[in-house]
Amino acid sequence: MQTPGWQKELAEGFSRVAELLAYLQIEPSAVTDHSRANAQFPLRVPREFAALMTKGDPRDPLLLQVLPSAHEMARPAGFTIDPVGDGEAKQRPGLLQKYHGRILIIATGACAVHCRYCFRRHYPYTGATASDSQWDVILDYLRANPQIEEVILSGGDPLMMHDGKLGRWLRQLEGLPQIARLRIHTRLPVVLPQRITEELLATLEACRLNTAMVIHANHPSELSAGVAVALAAVRGAGVTLLNQSVLLRGVNDSCDTLVRLSTRLFEIGVLPYYLHLLDRVEGAAHFELDAAACRSLQRQLLTRLPGYLMPRMVRETAGVPYKKSIDGCPD
Repeated sequence: MQTPGWQKELAEGFSRVAELLAYLQIEPSAVTDHSRANAQFPLRVPREFAALMTKGDPRDPLLLQVLPSAHEMARPAGFTIDPVGDGEAKQRPGLLQKYHGRILIIATGACAVHCRYCFRRHYPYTGATASDSQWDVILDYLRANPQIEEVILSGGDPLMMHDGKLGRWLRQLEGLPQIARLRIHTRLPVVLPQRITEELLATLEACRLNTAMVIHANHPSELSAGVAVALAAVRGAGVTLLNQSVLLRGVNDSCDTLVRLSTRLFEIGVLPYYLHLLDRVEGAAHFELDAAACRSLQRQLLTRLPGYLMPRMVRETAGVPYKKSIDGCPD
């Protein structure tokens, strides 16, 4: 059986910091020591995403999202390994329920890119994903809870599953009459647009569920022509496209950048959805903005963007049954 092109691209991605820096023509002395952070959470980035970075610039906003840094070894108060309460929300292996009427399935622990701010960078994926052996247990849970109408596929990244497996799962979910909506949270169309295969598109188009794909782009430079083509195909399959971003110091913490992100998203058929305040996960404190800066950005954006291009600025808080708006953000 021939390996799909996207899997070949994935295998050929950067996994060594020295190789990535050499490709970008950046001297190792221009960045912080990465050895301890990389040992804890290894570099992973597709070459197509790296190609969007500015060569010679150690402060490139796409590079900062993926490059291991000595700053990750700081342990300030308030930063934990499970900042959003995934552990408390676990109902079955690979199944989380935080909110009324919907569940989240940890489909896989694998990602195409290792984002340094990831709130699940410490998640115990071994034994805690929806493996094939756990799938029947998840379906039984859904049958026993008919109030659940929406299933969210997350990870890791659910599009790291091959098309055949994803198709089988969707057909089984479609067989449950209570399930009306499907949400797929994925970064793959942004960092590896080749993942949008003909088989995947056919599967999505055939699915009876009202389907939304929530992509993850933080900066307008991520939204290349190739990404636009891939997302147009997804939209053509009848899928609603939304974007969620994370507000990151040094990456997208300016009004101009966020305005360009929202307008570029709309150009390629994606509506801005959430702008998350940083989840306070160990290793990501250097990306955080204080509450006053977040509120200032929100006010600036409100004066620059029409309502339909204004993402909701929110924080996810463990134990709270909804995402809190910035007004609930602690000072």
